[in-house]
Amino acid sequence: ARLIRAAGLRGRHRRRRHPTTIPDPKAPFCPDLIARDFQPDRTGLDARWCGDITYVPTEEGWLYLATVGDIASRRVVGWATADHLRTDLVAEVLTAACRQRRPTHPVIFHSDRGCQHTSQQFAALAVQFEVRPSVGRTGQRWDNALAESFFSTIKRELLGASAWPRRAAARTAIFDLIEGWYNLHRLHSSLGYLSPAEYETSLAV
Repeated sequence: ARLIRAAGLRGRHRRRRHPTTIPDPKAPFCPDLIARDFQPDRTGLDARWCGDITYVPTEEGWLYLATVGDIASRRVVGWATADHLRTDLVAEVLTAACRQRRPTHPVIFHSDRGCQHTSQQFAALAVQFEVRPSVGRTGQRWDNALAESFFSTIKRELLGASAWPRRAAARTAIFDLIEGWYNLHRLHSSLGYLSPAEYETSLAV
């Protein structure tokens, strides 16, 4: 610390967390169907998904990013951004994932216990798409570790420590990272050092 100060340097600190998980005390009970088992399953594409919401600071205000990821392949199968935390954001993401992937069997969707994912609106959408909701415990980040890991990666490798000037610029960068790099080229040790796209292709062989 003394040498760092003498050199006129400063350590890089995490920002103060901006809460995105706000539990609803009136939400009906929903079980945890994942139980921290985020290991890839070669027979399980579109069998278990997980999702969450994070925030991106911009000079125009917060930009919120919601995602849905396939646990088996690590692929981000749905994502959306908005300037609000209403349930519409996570509903848009789940709808996009279901329409893009078109699962042929019921899918477990795992999230934290935030009010967006435990709302009546989201529950009705889950019934419509034959999705089985699953939630972790309040305040237990490891219960949704895969989604948290993705957000850690995107913040470390793209979003950086400073605020973006505009929401539109941040959204474009997120699109390029997810669709142009993460899904197609990002290697995962849990997948035998394949990208999500390569892993899914290997299952079809």
